[in-house]
Amino acid sequence: MVASSQSTTQPIQGATVSRPQQDFIFPDSLPRRGSAITRWLGQTILRLGGWRYQVEFPDTPKFVVAGGPHTSNWDAVWAIAFILATGLEIHFMAKAEIFPAWAGWFLRAVGGIAVNRQSPEGMVEQMVAEFQNREKFVLVVAPEGTRKKVERWKSGFYRIAQAAAVPIVLGYLDYPQRIVGIGPTFQTTGAMEADMAAMRAYLEGHVTPRHPSRV
Repeated sequence: MVASSQSTTQPIQGATVSRPQQDFIFPDSLPRRGSAITRWLGQTILRLGGWRYQVEFPDTPKFVVAGGPHTSNWDAVWAIAFILATGLEIHFMAKAEIFPAWAGWFLRAVGGIAVNRQSPEGMVEQMVAEFQNREKFVLVVAPEGTRKKVERWKSGFYRIAQAAAVPIVLGYLDYPQRIVGIGPTFQTTGAMEADMAAMRAYLEGHVTPRHPSRV
């Protein structure tokens, strides 16, 4: 699709808020992993933390989750608890240097994929290949690329989604309301800057992170 100066992408609405529960129903198209024990563990962690769900997953087996605003190490704790609680198979990218033999098995087991972060173009191509080679694949990316305040998002997640022809789903943690949220879903239009601005504006207008001053 030819890029334009203005985004026409629109979020798809319709989520409801609920407490962590044992039986969480998702579309059959989504990739799953884990067991009753791991789901119980994740649900227990979220309940103890006072968190609730607000989710609207697309009924499609492949998509990119743009998770943000990312302002604290606690974001990873609650996000992992959510992944365990739901039993979803979600992957993330990590630099190859943290995949040594003694720990690499664990990182891969929880969804990690080793990438060369010194080559952004190669990283995009690698993730596009993952989407093409798998029947079901969900990739989560933090668009800021850091917990610090940034002026603009990194574009890797968008370029991956567009090249792989998959939608982008927003993921977030609203700390004041204690809500773990998934959705809405955006389709890329080719107007990258405008599309990313629309996604960022949605999060900034609806979500309060742990450290708002870093947004």
